[in-house]
Amino acid sequence: MSSAQVSRHAAPTGPQDPSDARRESGRTTPGQRVRAYLQLMKLRIVELLLVATVPTMIFAHHYHGNGGFPSIWLILVTLVGGTLSAGAAGAFNSYIDRESDRLMKRTSKRPLVTRVVNDWEALVLGWVLSVASVLLFALAVNVLSGVLTAAAIFLYAVFYSIILKRRTSQNIVWGGIAGCMPVLIAWAAVTGTVEWPAVVLFAVIFLWTPPHYWPLSMKYSDDYARAGIPMLGAIASDGRVASQVVLYAWATVICSLLLVPVGGAGWVYAVVTLAAGAWFLLQCHRLLGLAGQAEPTSTQAMKVFHGSITYLSLVFVAVALDPFLGGPIL
Repeated sequence: MSSAQVSRHAAPTGPQDPSDARRESGRTTPGQRVRAYLQLMKLRIVELLLVATVPTMIFAHHYHGNGGFPSIWLILVTLVGGTLSAGAAGAFNSYIDRESDRLMKRTSKRPLVTRVVNDWEALVLGWVLSVASVLLFALAVNVLSGVLTAAAIFLYAVFYSIILKRRTSQNIVWGGIAGCMPVLIAWAAVTGTVEWPAVVLFAVIFLWTPPHYWPLSMKYSDDYARAGIPMLGAIASDGRVASQVVLYAWATVICSLLLVPVGGAGWVYAVVTLAAGAWFLLQCHRLLGLAGQAEPTSTQAMKVFHGSITYLSLVFVAVALDPFLGGPIL
């Protein structure tokens, strides 16, 4: 990027309004600080991760020949532990990305940018939540779930945020491994082990991550370019990005069907997954067809981004319902 481009994209350095000035001067209310801590945890991402947790626990419970649901206590502890661990990863990421966040319009209201809290507070929050989540899993669930939780935090905070994010356009592909960990943790919480159906669900989320995130990087390509982050949508043509989105979307849908032969999923899962997959693929192909048409491409990119969330939610709803409603196919 040229110096002229950098200058054009430079983020404002001063406060945007009087409330920003008060925050930067350190005069914040307890309510503002609480909201800031919750923002550091990136709870909207946590919601998406936890969508996969309970269905996986239900499926794992039935996979071992049990009826009904796992114990409510186990589900609650797993959800709380998952929220704490994902929040820890989010806090570490907020600390690591604080300088690039100050250069991006999309992240200009994050707590470390507006200085509602100090940088060191985000770091302390990350460590406190990490220790709490790992201990909760190890002591209240089982050791394997605690080990997997520690691995998930490390993968997101170090492998993705520090090592990959600024070095390669494939950052979200391999860094996305961290986002796949909740299904392994959920399965381990119920069974004390990791088995092939959990690996299939892990692979579904792994393959789903690029067609989920790359359309967003197309929409905010200027932001990523300004911050020097080589997201594929910021460094490649719309056509190339859309082609990759389509390829990964096909891989995701095909992989999701492996739960039928590998995990014994029934017809409810198969029908829902096929229908949701066909709709998701249609949205991705529309993005490819519009590639390079400026505003239509940007609009469709966000449709794919939001549609990917709907797709994954439907797949895991089917994972939860199939043991109760679906008869075997194979």
